[in-house]
Amino acid sequence: MLDLMNPLAAFRLDGEVAIVTGGANGLGRAIGTALAGAGAIVVLADHDAPAARAAAEEIALAGGRVEARALDVTDEQAIIHVFEAVIAAHGRLDMLINNAGIAIRQPAIELELDDWHRVLDVNLTGVFLCARHAARHMIAAGTAGRIVNMASIMSFSGGGLYPNISYQSTKGAVLNLTRALAVEWAPHNIRVNAVAPTWTRTRLIAGMTQNPEIVAALESMMPLGRLADPEDIVGAVLFLVSRAAAMVTGHTLPVDGGFLAQ
Repeated sequence: MLDLMNPLAAFRLDGEVAIVTGGANGLGRAIGTALAGAGAIVVLADHDAPAARAAAEEIALAGGRVEARALDVTDEQAIIHVFEAVIAAHGRLDMLINNAGIAIRQPAIELELDDWHRVLDVNLTGVFLCARHAARHMIAAGTAGRIVNMASIMSFSGGGLYPNISYQSTKGAVLNLTRALAVEWAPHNIRVNAVAPTWTRTRLIAGMTQNPEIVAALESMMPLGRLADPEDIVGAVLFLVSRAAAMVTGHTLPVDGGFLAQ
C-alpha cells in the first residue's frame, strides 16, 4: 500500500536483488547504477566481462552494492548457471531488467539469414530465456517479482531513417511477449512490463551519432527536439520495478520525446 504522506518510499529497493543484462555499458549501466542508488543489490550481467567488472567497480566506489557476471543471453546453460549463482549468493531474485540487445541494419533483401538469427537470438530468444528462468526462481520462492523488458519505439513503428527489419521485428515481438508473460505470471504476483526508448546515445547507435547530419535528421523527428541520454530512460524503469507501479503489468511505456504521438 502506497503511503501517500511518504510516496518516495515506494521507490526504495533496499536489500532486493536485481539482474541487469547488457549491464556493462550505456543504458544497462545507467539502470544498474540507479537501482543500486535505490538500495538494490545489482548484478551486471554482460558478455563483455571486463567492461561489466569496470562498471561494477565504479558503482561500488559510489557506495552501491553490485557485482559483475559474464553472461551470453543466447546460451541457456549460461543463464541457468548465472541465475543459480545469484540465488546462492544472495538468497533471492526480485527483479530482472532484460536490457541486452543488438542491431544489424540492413535492407530486408540484403540481410543475411545468419544475421537475422543473431538479432533474433539476442533480442527475443534471450529475453524469453532470461525471463523464464527468473520467473522459475520467483515462483519457487513466492517472490513478488518484477521483470522489465527493453522494447523500443520500433516496437510500434516500421519507420526510421534506415532499414532495420530484424531489430524492428524482434522489438515488436518483445512488446507482445511482455503482454503474454504478464498475463501468464500475474497469478504468481510477477509483474512484467517493458520500456520503449527512442534513439538513445549509447553504443547501439554510435555509428549514427558520429554523423551530425544524421543526428539533425533524428532530432527533427522528435517533438522534444533531441535524442535521449541513458539517464532519460532510467526513471521509467525505476517506476515499473517500484511499489508505486504495483497495479501496472503488461504495459509498454514509451520514453520517446513525443515520437509516437505524431
